[in-house]
Formats: sequence, structure tokens, C-alpha cells
Amino acid sequence: MARTRPTRRQQRNRLAILELLKVSQSPVSSSRIANSLSESGHDVSERTVRAYLKQMDEDGLTECIGRSGRIITQAGRSEVGASRILERVGFVSARIDRLTFQMDFDLIRKAGTVVVNLTIAEPSILHGCLADIIRVFDCGYAMGTQVALLKPGETVGETVVPPGHVGLCTVCSVTLNGVLLKHGVPVRSPFSGLLELHAGTAMRFAELVSYEGTSLDPLAMFIRGGMTNYLGAIRNGTGRIGAGFREIPGESRELVSGLASRLETVGMGAFMSIGCPGQMLLNLPVRDGCCGMILTGGLNPVAIMVERGHRILPVALAGLMDFHGLHHYSELPRRLDAIQLP
Repeated sequence: MARTRPTRRQQRNRLAILELLKVSQSPVSSSRIANSLSESGHDVSERTVRAYLKQMDEDGLTECIGRSGRIITQAGRSEVGASRILERVGFVSARIDRLTFQMDFDLIRKAGTVVVNLTIAEPSILHGCLADIIRVFDCGYAMGTQVALLKPGETVGETVVPPGHVGLCTVCSVTLNGVLLKHGVPVRSPFSGLLELHAGTAMRFAELVSYEGTSLDPLAMFIRGGMTNYLGAIRNGTGRIGAGFREIPGESRELVSGLASRLETVGMGAFMSIGCPGQMLLNLPVRDGCCGMILTGGLNPVAIMVERGHRILPVALAGLMDFHGLHHYSELPRRLDAIQLP
């Protein structure tokens, strides 16, 4: 006889049990689970908890370890992740807002923190792709000219470079949001996408993803999915590169144009195009009284490694880094050679 589908309340209780087991380092008994749920506001008896556990054992989400209690299985961990995905929709947009506020880069002093992406790769892979990565910068398809190279054990935000790997930090285009905000210009980040180039000219957005509607960074997603074509872009100007679309108040256009020039001089140029108030930009509409802007993506250079068949871990919006900890991309070969790995 088919089991009836759990109600929303039952599903919430099951999920609460799985989350409790997920953070536990040892098996947990039904009585402890019931007490913990009660303390967190779930009105569930121990008898009901046992019934839930029996069902989840049958579903392969939990495993009974004798009298010690239950542990969560890998399937259970996947269930927790899948159940929380809707709560993470808009996560990228919220992180953009937080990092924009937290960074404190001062364009006049050329000092402070900027938002960076972090890509983890094996040194041999990075070394073998360096010539093409540098070419991405040379062609102006990267966010500025500043990068950093991290050794195993070094961190950015919550991400640690693992043993046997290096971390390549690139400046995230969200840094420009922060710079503009500190000059009184509010920036809206509607979406990011893949910009189609022909003979070096931006033609249209071939793909678009709204920041509000995703739990993953769009450009990182495009890179992992093999949807970019930087090799074509750097060889003959025809390809697909990552770019972000922003909106600013129309009255700020002249100020932003001036800031874009100043950012270029400090190695953080990324403005591909600034539209006119109320006018479409590459066939994309803007809100009344606003100007559209197209910015190059900060993760662009590392896509080369994926296009050449290598596995890497690109982490967008990884965290903040002091601007003085960055260096010109032309120093990458020397600095990579200087890193000694066991």
C-alpha cells in the first residue's frame, strides 16, 4: 500500500531531525532528538520522533546504530541540501549587497579592501594555462589587472586553499558597486550572463541569469558548465565571455564615467559600456531614468582552464582582500614558480 505524502508540518519535522543529525558527531537517540526539537519550538513527542525515524530508515535517509541511536546517511544530507534550496534563492544577490557594504576601498588613497573571487587549482594546471590566462587580461576581457596568488593553507573568507593546490584571486566586479556606493551612486545588479563577441565587438547577451532568482553565481555556473569561449575570444575576438549588467541613476552618468577612468588607472577597469538614461543597452531594457552598464566578469580568466579540459574550483564572491595584497597579472609566472609545494 502506497505511503501518503507527508504534510508540510511533517516535512518540516523530518527536515529538523535530519539537520540535527547532520551536525552531530555521533549517533543520537530518539529521546535526545525529541528534547532538542522541543527546545527549538517543535511540538513533537518522542513517540512521533520514533515514527519519523522508522520512515526515514526505510527511505535510506537515516541509519540505526543499535541502542546508540541514529546517524544521517549521505542520502539524508542530500535531502537537507535539496530541501533548503528555495531558501537560498537570492543568496547571491544578498551576498553582493553585504560585500558591497563591507568593503572599504578608497579610490583617492588607493587603499582598503576589495571583493575578490578565488579559484583553486593544481599548480601544474595553472602553469600550463598561464599564457592564455594572461592573454585574457591583455585583451581586456578581465576585471582590471590586479590578482593575488595564494599558497596552501591561506584563506579568503571561509575558503581555505587545500594541500597541493594554489589559489588565484581575481578582483570581483562587485567591487565597482562598492566604489560607486561610496561616491553616492546606488547600483542595482539585475543579472549576469554570457556576452557574445564578434571580431572583438560585443553583440548581445547569449545567456542571462537573474541574481535574485539563483542560489549560485551565474558566471561560476557558466564556467563549470563549459558554456564560455574565451579561447576563441583571445584568438580572433569571437567567443563568449562573462559580463554583468548594472543599473545606475541617469543623473550619475557623468560622475560614473569619471570614476571609471580613475578606476582604470589603479588597475580596476571593467566598464565595457555605459548606456544613456532610459535607453536600451545591447537590446536590454533599463528602468525609467536609469542607465545600463556592462562590466567584465571577475572570474573570466580562469575559465580558460576549464575550456582546456581541467578541473578547477571557482568561488565567486569569496570574500574581502586588502588592495595592497594584489599585484599585476604579469607577475603570475614568477610568483607561481616561487611557490614550493611538498
